[in-house]
Amino acid sequence: MSRLNTKFADLKSQNKKALIPYVTAGDPFPEMTVPLLHAMVDAGSDIIEIGVPFSDPMADGPVIQQACERALLHNTSLTDVLAMVAEFRETNQDTPIVLMGYLNPVEVMGYKQFAEKASAAGVDGVLTVDLPPEEAEEFIRELDACQLDPVFLVSPESTVERFKLITKYSKGFLYYVSLKGVTGVKSIDTAVVASKLAELRDFTDLPVCVGFGIKDAETAATVSNFSNGVVVGSAIVNRIAEHQNDQHTIIAEVSHFLSGLRQAMDAV
Repeated sequence: MSRLNTKFADLKSQNKKALIPYVTAGDPFPEMTVPLLHAMVDAGSDIIEIGVPFSDPMADGPVIQQACERALLHNTSLTDVLAMVAEFRETNQDTPIVLMGYLNPVEVMGYKQFAEKASAAGVDGVLTVDLPPEEAEEFIRELDACQLDPVFLVSPESTVERFKLITKYSKGFLYYVSLKGVTGVKSIDTAVVASKLAELRDFTDLPVCVGFGIKDAETAATVSNFSNGVVVGSAIVNRIAEHQNDQHTIIAEVSHFLSGLRQAMDAV
C-alpha cells in the first residue's frame, strides 16, 4: 500500500480530513525548503505538495508564478527538488509527498529516469498539470513500474465522459479544481463544489481533495465537510513572499496559518 493510500485510510479511521499544503521548491531560496516541509508537518499537515519550479507555469496565478521566479533565480532544478525530498525523508518516512509541476522538466530528464529517481528520493505521487490522461499512458507505465501514484486534476467543466477517463488512470487521490481559471485569484462557491463532488463520487472510490481558492480556515473547514481533503497553495506562498528574507518568520507565519486550518477542519 502506498503512503497516500495509508494516509487516507488512517485519516478515515480518525474521522479526519487531509490538510495538504503546497510550496514551490526553492522559494525563496533552496535552503529554506526542507526546514519548511518539516515545520508544515509539525503544524498538522498530512500530505505535502511540492511545486517544481518552471519558467511558464500557465495554470498558476501571479503568486505562484513569482514563487517560481524566486526559485529559478537560484537555479532550482528538478534534480534539486528530488534531492530536497531525499533530505526530508532522512527524518520523515511517513508523510506522503506529491510533486506538482509541468511536463517539460520531466521530459528533459526522461520518463523512466524521472520515475526511478523520484521513487528513490521518496516521492509518492506526481501531478503533471499539462499532461492529460489520454496522452499519459507511457508516463503512467513508468510511474507504475516505480510504484508512484499518478494524480490528475478534475475541472469544474469536466463531463461524465471526462470523469470516467480521469478516474480510470488516477491513483492516490483526485485533485478537484474548485473554480475556473488560475490559482489564487478567486473565492469559491462551496455549494457548487459540493454538488460536483457528489457527482464525481459516482465514478470513483478514490479520495477527492479540493484546491484553488482555499484561503482561510473557514473555507477549509466548509470544504472538508464534503471532501477528503483541502489543498492550500497561494495563501501559503503569499506568506513566504511577504517575509522572503526572514526564514524564522516564514516558518512561524506558515505554521500558525496551517495550525489554524487544522483546528478549524478538526472542529467540523
